[in-house]
Amino acid sequence: MKSNFLGEKRYPVLSKINGPADLKTLTHDELIALSNEIREYIIKVVSENGGHLAPNLGVVELTIALHYVLNSPEDKIIWDVSHQSYAHKILTGRKELFTTLRKFGGISGFTRREESEHDAYTAGHASTSIAYAMGLAKARDKKGGQETIVAVIGDGALTGGVSFEALNNLGHSKTRLIVIINDNEMSIAKNVGAMAGYLTRIRLDPAYNKLREEAEKVLKKIPGLGERVCHIGESIKESIKALVVPGMIFEELGLRYFGPIDGHNLERLIKAISLAKEINEPVVIHVITKKGKGFKPAETHPEKFHGSSPFEISTGEPKKKISSKTYTEVFGETLSRLADYDERIIGITAAMPSGTGLDIFQKSHPERFYDVGIAEQFAVSFAAGLASEGYRPVCAIYSTFLERAYDQVIQDVCLQELPVVFAIDRGGLVGEDGPTHHGAFDISYLRIIPNIIVAVPSDEMELSNILYSSLQWNKPCAIRYPRGAGTGIPIQKDWTYIEAGKGRFLEKGKDVAFIGIGKPVNEAIKAAQILEKRGISATVFDARFAKPLDRETILEIAKTHKLVVTIEDNVIAGGFGEGIISLLNDNSIKTKIINLGIPDMFVPHGTPEELYRLIGLDGESIALKVMDLFSKSEMKANSRIEKTFKKAITRLFKNG
Repeated sequence: MKSNFLGEKRYPVLSKINGPADLKTLTHDELIALSNEIREYIIKVVSENGGHLAPNLGVVELTIALHYVLNSPEDKIIWDVSHQSYAHKILTGRKELFTTLRKFGGISGFTRREESEHDAYTAGHASTSIAYAMGLAKARDKKGGQETIVAVIGDGALTGGVSFEALNNLGHSKTRLIVIINDNEMSIAKNVGAMAGYLTRIRLDPAYNKLREEAEKVLKKIPGLGERVCHIGESIKESIKALVVPGMIFEELGLRYFGPIDGHNLERLIKAISLAKEINEPVVIHVITKKGKGFKPAETHPEKFHGSSPFEISTGEPKKKISSKTYTEVFGETLSRLADYDERIIGITAAMPSGTGLDIFQKSHPERFYDVGIAEQFAVSFAAGLASEGYRPVCAIYSTFLERAYDQVIQDVCLQELPVVFAIDRGGLVGEDGPTHHGAFDISYLRIIPNIIVAVPSDEMELSNILYSSLQWNKPCAIRYPRGAGTGIPIQKDWTYIEAGKGRFLEKGKDVAFIGIGKPVNEAIKAAQILEKRGISATVFDARFAKPLDRETILEIAKTHKLVVTIEDNVIAGGFGEGIISLLNDNSIKTKIINLGIPDMFVPHGTPEELYRLIGLDGESIALKVMDLFSKSEMKANSRIEKTFKKAITRLFKNG
C-alpha cells in the first residue's frame, strides 16, 4: 500500500517503511540512518504534542532490531508500561498518524489493542509485561503455535513485585519466552533497591568487561574461523561472564542470560535477538541504553523529559509557562514546611519523587524521605509499620497506581486504624495519558472502607489546609487532588484547621444546589454564574469530604432547594453522589437529585478541557443540564395547571 507520509525529503529511509516487513530489505547503514530519522521525528512530534520523550529516545535501536528479527504481528512484543512504544508505532503502519499522538481522537501514547494488530497488550502500568507475555506464550503452546513472544521491561519495573512473581514462574515453567531488560538506570527517577544495584554491578564490572574484550580478540585470531565464531559467539562470551559475575540471579531462577549488550549497537542487538529466538527455553537479554539518547537536554535531565509538555527543540524549555503553582508543588512545599515543625513526618514515594512533589521534601529532609521504587504495595505496608510506632508517614502515590495497593490500604492501614496519610496525586481526568492513568475510581474504592477519611480539596490552599489538618486527625486519611496548575488562589503562610467532614458554602441561592468535591466545584461556580443570568438562583456547596459527609448541612440544603446536583470527577458508580443519595434516602428526603461525574466508560485521552466537555462536566454543560431540567419541570407544572383549569371550567358548565 502506498504511504501518504509527507516527510520523504526529511526522512528518506523512514518514508519507505510502511510496516515491519520493510525493515528486512534495508542495509545496515540504512538501519542506522533510520534510527536517526526516527529520533528526529519523535523529538519533533513530542515537542509539539508533549509526551514521554526520554524513554522513547532510548529504545529506538532496540525497537528496530526487534522488528528486523521478528515477524509482527504473528510474533508479539509486549512493552512494559508501553510509554516507550513510539518507535514501535512508527514502524507498524502509524507513522502518518504519529502527528496526532496524545491528541483527542488521535493515537495513544501507550500501546492499545484496539489501535493496531501490532499492539498485543493495552498497557500503562509497570512490571506487568512478563506475566502477560507468559500468558500469551502458554496459550501459544496449548494451540501448538511457533510464534516468538518478547517482553520488554525496564530495570526500574523490576522493582515491582509482580515482575519477580513472573520471573519465578517463568523459570519454573521453562516456557519459551524472551525477556529483554532495558537497563537505563532510570524509571522516572534514579532506580533504587537491590536489583538495581545488582544490574549496576554487572554493567560496570571491570573484570567482566575486560575479560569479554580479551575473549573477542582471542576468538578473532583463530585462522579461518575467528570472525565466524565471533558472529555466533555470544553464548561463549556469556559463559565467560558467568565465571566472573557472582550470584547469576537469572541463571539461578532457571533463565538463560545474555548480556550486558550495548542497546544502541544494532548489529549486536540483532544477533542477540536472533540467537535467543532459536533457544527453546526462557531467555533474558540484558540491554544497556541511554535514556533520552540523541537529544542533549533529555540525556542531561532524563527525569524532566520522562513525561514532557510541549517544548522548544533548540533549548528544551517548555513552550508554555504554568502561570500558577501546581497542586503537586503546593503539596511538596506544604509537607516540607510542616516537617520543619513535626519530626514525626516521613515522606514515602514509589519511584515518583518529582512526579509527586516529594523531591521538595527530599531536599529539605533527606533523612526522612524514602523512595521504595515501583512497589506501591510495599510502600503502603511500610508506611503502616512506621505509623504503628508513632510516626506520621505521608505516602504520595498517583491515584491510578494506588489501585495496586488496595489490599494493603484495607488490611494494613484501615483495619488497624493507623494514621497514614495518602497524598493521592492525579485524581480525576489527567488528560493526554488517557484511561490507564485517569484517577477515575479512587473516591469509589476508598469511601467504602471503614475508618478512613477521604478529603477532596477544590483548590490549592484547601489542599494545604487539609494536609495540615490531616496530621491532627489521627486516623487513616486520603487527600485526593488533580494534576496540573491550581486555580491561582494565593497560598497563605498560616494554615487554617479544617474539621474532618465539614464543607463550606461558596455561593448561596434558592432554586438549585450544587454539592461538589474537588476540581469540578470550580465548574459548578461557572454553571451558577450562567444560571444566574437565566433567572435560576444557585447554591454552590464545596463538601470537601467524600467521607465523612457533612450530614446536617447537606440534609438542610436538600430540604430547601428544588433540585440537588452532585458533581465529582470520579465514576458515578459508588462515588460521592451515590453517597449523597443514600444519605437523603436514609432520612426520607424526596428532593429531586441528579449525579454528574464520570459515566460507565473508560474515558479516552485528550486535554482535560476536552474530556470535561465529553462527559458533560464543564460549567456550560452543567448549566444546560440544569436549564433543561427546570424547563421540563415548568412544562409539567404548566400542564398540571392547564388540566386543573380545564376541570374547573368543566365543573362550572355542568353546574351552570
